[in-house]
Amino acid sequence: MASSAAPAPSTGLGPHQFAGAARIGAVRDSVECWLDAERDQLPVWLPVAIGGGIAAWFLLPYRFQWIGFCLGTAGVGLAALAAGRGGRISRVLAVAAFALALGCALVWWRAERVAAPVLDHAGVARVVGVVEKIERIPARDIVRLRLAVRNADLPPVIRMNVAEQDVPAGLGEGAIIKARGWLMPPPPAAVPGAYDFTRVAWFDGIGATGRAFAPVTVTEPGQRADDTLRSRLSRYVRERVGGSAGALAATLATGDRGAIAEDDAEAMRNAGLAHLLSISGLHVTAVVGAVMLLVLRGLALFPTLAGTGRIPVIAAGAGAAAAVGYTWLTGAHVPTIRSCVAALLIVAAIVFGRQAITLRLVAAGALLVLLLWPETLVGPSFQLSFAAVTVIVALHEHPVARRWFSGRDRDDRWPIRFGRAALSLLVTGIVVELALMPIAFYHFHRAGLYGAAANILAIPLTTFVIMPAEAVALLLDLLRLGAPAWWVAGEALGLLLKLAHATASAPGAIAALPVTPTGAFAAIVLGGLWTALWRTGLRWIGLVSVAVGLAWALITPPPDLLVSADGTHMALRKADGSMALLRDRSGDYIRDVFRENGGSAESLTPIDAMPNARCSHDSCLIDYRAGDDRWRILATRSDYLIPRESLEPACRDASIIVSDRWLPRWCRPRWLKLDAKRLAATGGVAINFADHSIRTAVTSGGDHPWIDPPTIMPPYRPDR
Repeated sequence: MASSAAPAPSTGLGPHQFAGAARIGAVRDSVECWLDAERDQLPVWLPVAIGGGIAAWFLLPYRFQWIGFCLGTAGVGLAALAAGRGGRISRVLAVAAFALALGCALVWWRAERVAAPVLDHAGVARVVGVVEKIERIPARDIVRLRLAVRNADLPPVIRMNVAEQDVPAGLGEGAIIKARGWLMPPPPAAVPGAYDFTRVAWFDGIGATGRAFAPVTVTEPGQRADDTLRSRLSRYVRERVGGSAGALAATLATGDRGAIAEDDAEAMRNAGLAHLLSISGLHVTAVVGAVMLLVLRGLALFPTLAGTGRIPVIAAGAGAAAAVGYTWLTGAHVPTIRSCVAALLIVAAIVFGRQAITLRLVAAGALLVLLLWPETLVGPSFQLSFAAVTVIVALHEHPVARRWFSGRDRDDRWPIRFGRAALSLLVTGIVVELALMPIAFYHFHRAGLYGAAANILAIPLTTFVIMPAEAVALLLDLLRLGAPAWWVAGEALGLLLKLAHATASAPGAIAALPVTPTGAFAAIVLGGLWTALWRTGLRWIGLVSVAVGLAWALITPPPDLLVSADGTHMALRKADGSMALLRDRSGDYIRDVFRENGGSAESLTPIDAMPNARCSHDSCLIDYRAGDDRWRILATRSDYLIPRESLEPACRDASIIVSDRWLPRWCRPRWLKLDAKRLAATGGVAINFADHSIRTAVTSGGDHPWIDPPTIMPPYRPDR
C-alpha cells in the first residue's frame, strides 16, 4: 500500500520572498547578537540621544519642525515597542527615540522658561538696579556688574562695565546703584561663524549690555567686592607672588582670571594650556585627591580608628566637602559645578566599592548637566571638557592601554616605571589633542599643534608642584612661614609661562581653519562617539564618519570677503592667504574675529597696501581678481557726505558696495549692496567669490526666541 507524506503548511511566501525574509531575519539576529555583546555600553548612549534631541532643536529653525520632531520620534518609540515583541533592538530603538524627543522638548522648555524682554535698540538710559554679581578685571581696568534692574522700562537683567576709577565706595554684591550709561542689545555674531552672544545672553537672562558713565551712585551699600573671601584671597595671592605669575596663581586658587594679561592668556591658548586657567576637572580632582590623601595618612596614625575600616569613608567625605567648598570659592561657574558633580560621583563610587572612573560615570555626569542646563550642549566648554574626559577614560579602558600603562610589573626598575608613565602621559595627551582639535576649530577656528607636548610638562607641574605649593603656602602663612612655598609656586608659575610663550611662538604652532560646516562637525562628533563608546570591532566604522567630516571641513574654502554687522569693518583676502583690513585702527576684538573666521593665523594688514587698491580718507576702491573673474569693491570709511555726481557713477561701476551708512536708492552696484539697511537684516556677511556664495550671520526667519525676542525701551528723556 503506497503511503504519501503530509503536505507542508503553506507560508503564503514565494521562494524569493521567503529568501528575503530569511535574510532580514538573519540581519535582525546579527544585530541582536551585537547589541547583546555591547549591552554594558548601551546606557552610556542615553545622554548622547538626549543631546541629539537638543542639537535638533538648535538646528531646526521653526516651531512646527520642533513639534514634528518630538511627535515623530515619540511615535517611532511607540511603534518600536509595539512591533518589537520584547527584543533588544526594539527596546534600544524605543529608548533612543524617547530620549531624542525628551532632549528637544527639554531645551525648548528651558528657552521659554528663561524668556525675558531685550533692549530694543542702543541708547543712553538711566539705570537703578541691585548688584547681583561683581567681577573685577584688573587687566582691562574695569569692573563688570550684573544688575537686577528696578526700572520698569528696561530689561530685568543687564550687564554693565564700570571703569576702575569710577567705582564708588560701597559697590558690591547686594548694593543698589544709580547710573547713567550707554546700553545696547546683546550683540549677534560679528560675522558668520563667530561667537553668538545673543543666544548665550538669552539663556543667561541678560537683556542688555553696556558701560556706565561717571558718576555711579550707591544708594544702598552692599558687600564690597573687595570684602568677599574670593576677592580677598585672590588679592592676597597676587601680592605674595606678584607679576604675571601672581595672576596665574590667583586663577588657580580662586578662579579669578581678571588679572591675567592678554598676551599671557593668548600664549596659554595658543600653547594648548588654556584649560589650566579654567577651574574644571583637573583642579577639582587635584584638590579632592590632596585632601583625601592627607586625611587618609593623618587618620592612619590612630590605630583604634584605623582598625574600624572607616578611614576611606571619612576621607571620601572630606574630599567631597573639599570639592563643594572649592567650587563655591571659585565662583560656582557651570564648568566648575560640572567638575564638582563628577568628583562627587567618583567619591560615591569609592565609598560603595565600585570602580571609580568609567564611561558610565562620565555618562551620568553628562546626563545630569544636560537635564539641568541643556543649552550648554552647543557651547565649547561642555564639548571640550566631556570630550577630553571621554577620550581619556575610553583610551585607558582599552586592553592594550591597560596592559602597557597599568604598571603592574612591580619588578620594573624606576627608570622603566618613569618611562611608562611619561609614555602614557604623552599618548594620552596626543589622543586628547586630536579629539579636541575639531571642537577648537569649529568654535575658535584655530588650534595649537604642540599642546600635547606642552601638557606633558604643564599638567604635572600644575598638579604636583604649583597647586600643592600654593596650598602649603596658605597653610604656613597662618604661622607666617609661607615664604619658601610661595617662592616655589612663583618659580614654577614662571616656568609655566615661559613654556606657554615658547610653545606659542614656535614655528607652525598655530593652525587656522575657516568656518567648519555644521554637517562636517556633526560627522566628526558622531564618528568619534561611535569609536569611543562601543567595545566590539564595529566601533572602528566610526573612523569613516570622522574621515568624511575632516575631509569636508578641509575642502571648505575660506571666505574671500568679510563684512561686520554694522558695515564699519571689512576684511579682504590677499594673494598669500592673509587678510587685509579696511580700517587700520580697528580694535583687537574685530581683528581677532576677522583673522579667526578668515582662517588666517597671520596679523591683519591695512587694505591700503594691497595692489589695485585706491584709498582716501573717505573710501576705498579695490579691483580684486578671483580666478577668471574681476570684482570691483567700493567701501566707505568715513561719515562725510560724498557728492552724488561722484558716488553714483562709482556705484554703477562697482560689483559690491560696503558702507556703514544708508545709501540712497540710486546707488546701485552690479551685484551686491551691503549698506546699513541691508546689514541690519543680515548681520555680518561672508562671501566666496569662486562660487558667488553669500553667508549671513542672521538667518532669515526662525522661531528661536533670541532671533525675534520681546523688546522694551525706555522713553527718550533729554537731560536738563
